[in-house]
Amino acid sequence: MGRTDVPLTIVGQASRLSIKDVMRKILVTGAAGFIGFHLSKKLLESGDTVIGIDNLNSYYDVNLKKARLAILKNHNNFHFTKMEMANRLEMEAFFRENEFETVLNMAAQAGVRYSLTNPYAYIDSNIVGFINILEGCRHNKVKHLVFASSSSVYGANTRMPFSIHHNVDHPISLYAATKKANELMAHTYASLYNLPCTGLRFFTVYGPWGRPDMAMFLFTKAILEGKPIDVFNHGKMKRDFTYIDDIIEGVVRIADKIPQPDTEWNGDNPDPGTSFAPYKIYNIGNNNPVELMGFINLLEECLGKEAQKNLLPIQPGDVPATYADVDDLMKDVGFKPKTPIEEGIRKFVKWYREYYDEAGSLKPFRA
Repeated sequence: MGRTDVPLTIVGQASRLSIKDVMRKILVTGAAGFIGFHLSKKLLESGDTVIGIDNLNSYYDVNLKKARLAILKNHNNFHFTKMEMANRLEMEAFFRENEFETVLNMAAQAGVRYSLTNPYAYIDSNIVGFINILEGCRHNKVKHLVFASSSSVYGANTRMPFSIHHNVDHPISLYAATKKANELMAHTYASLYNLPCTGLRFFTVYGPWGRPDMAMFLFTKAILEGKPIDVFNHGKMKRDFTYIDDIIEGVVRIADKIPQPDTEWNGDNPDPGTSFAPYKIYNIGNNNPVELMGFINLLEECLGKEAQKNLLPIQPGDVPATYADVDDLMKDVGFKPKTPIEEGIRKFVKWYREYYDEAGSLKPFRA
């Protein structure tokens, strides 16, 4: 990816009102975030008009978010508004002024451990913000709402691989509970108002432009700076690391597949993954869990530098392992993630060295 010195601009109400008569207009929430950025970029390159919103909060470096947005602004069919999804009146007006065909909700307050100390941030963004999205879709004839859930909803489940047809009633973090709540809220709107909704349970997403609070970014930064890394559960955690391009391919394919009611759904033996309503859940994961210590070894090899490891017990809210069953994804859209972890790590490290100096600071923009 190249860099850009295009200034970041925010469109106001007048600009929003002028975006009319397009082939397909898509709302992407969290457009300045890791997944929202990549998703917006893919849609723009396909010729869609993307309306992006983000509150640009300071959970992590805002400059990284602005750098992502600057790249999206290279596309004439991208329009951005800084907005709090929890602001009901602004969201109502925003939906009224636009005629979205599809809404892709990638915005959320992320992070399991952060939810232990900042619970209200998750309620404001993930619950209040999401009900505003649902109401906007309901009242403005949106054809399909696709929303990000998380593998965290599997919580205390130990049956592997995790399947959408498994019960997920035992979350072990507030973050997971809010994602489970999103799934329940969306199902309610699908049932009551016939609003087609699809939830996507993402499994440990990584890649270029990734979040600085995620293991890939934290470990790379610390190793290059000669600082120790915290290795929880003594490196025995297993994660289904999923490369960002695979996540985006899955989202785009699913966005085009509007869910239909399952005529075989039976309330005497309810299937959590489908419904009598136009509602569906999918896992998007690499279907190949990797032990954390093996992941670190691959990263060390790619960086050419050994990590100083601070071995620690498992943290509250963390699950020991994640492993995605993606059979339904394959059956319905003919796709499953396939990027090997070795290739994904190489691509991330290449990007990191290109965009960050040895002190871990974002390099100045260059044309």
